Amino acid sequence: MKYLLRILLPVILIAGFSLATYAQEGKVVTAKKHRVQVLEEYPHDVTSYTQGLCFKDGVMWESTGQYGESHLMKLNYKNGKWQRKWKFSRRYFIEGSCWYGENIFILTWMEHTCFVFTLDAKGKLKKVGTASYPSEGWGITTDGKSLIMSDGTSVLRFMDPNSFYCKSTLKVTYNGKPLNNLNELEWIEGKIWANVYLTDNIVIIDPETGAVTDVIDCKGLLPDKQKNKATDVLNGIAYNPLDKSIYLTGKYWPRLYKVKSPY
Repeated sequence: MKYLLRILLPVILIAGFSLATYAQEGKVVTAKKHRVQVLEEYPHDVTSYTQGLCFKDGVMWESTGQYGESHLMKLNYKNGKWQRKWKFSRRYFIEGSCWYGENIFILTWMEHTCFVFTLDAKGKLKKVGTASYPSEGWGITTDGKSLIMSDGTSVLRFMDPNSFYCKSTLKVTYNGKPLNNLNELEWIEGKIWANVYLTDNIVIIDPETGAVTDVIDCKGLLPDKQKNKATDVLNGIAYNPLDKSIYLTGKYWPRLYKVKSPY
């Protein structure tokens, strides 16, 4: 699988963003509300400014942000230790990440760059290429056909994995109104789960209509006694398809939580 390098012009992507927008017409969907239910908890690296969280073949991967602190890590999530760690140049603020096939896509916040890496036979990270996009980069996931990308607005973009060309867009609504600040994303059993930045809520989005069907209230997930001055917001959703387990954490959080699906 080949990827376009910097020759992929931003103007082409801008044109792609207007290809199609899907939004629900008519009846307003009233979102169901749920409280988060914790099944298990594990240690998490408190120095990690969590941006992306995902699984590949039963192994958890995490991308972390901040200029000069951005990394991609292969984790043993049960003990909170990283097994492999790759550091990015201090000029990049790394954001969300996800695996598509044998390649991992890693967004940057304001650098308009998506890195594409694979693992070689020795388990070392090898760059396949980079792609450009005109918006900010926040979260990314995949439905197995497209890459789904957020940029902090109410619009999700469905990107072609081979060219990073935007095939369509999806306007997300909560009780009939646009929902902004969509952040880290995860595709779980046919729905898009998203952190809503600066809130304790995770929303579950119908990928056909853009309507939020469910809201998971995660307030108090991390107890106050485990917080300090550096503790930041809830962010990080990972789904392991091997056992259908779901994990949540946050930026600079000391804990990772296995949670129950509301369904």
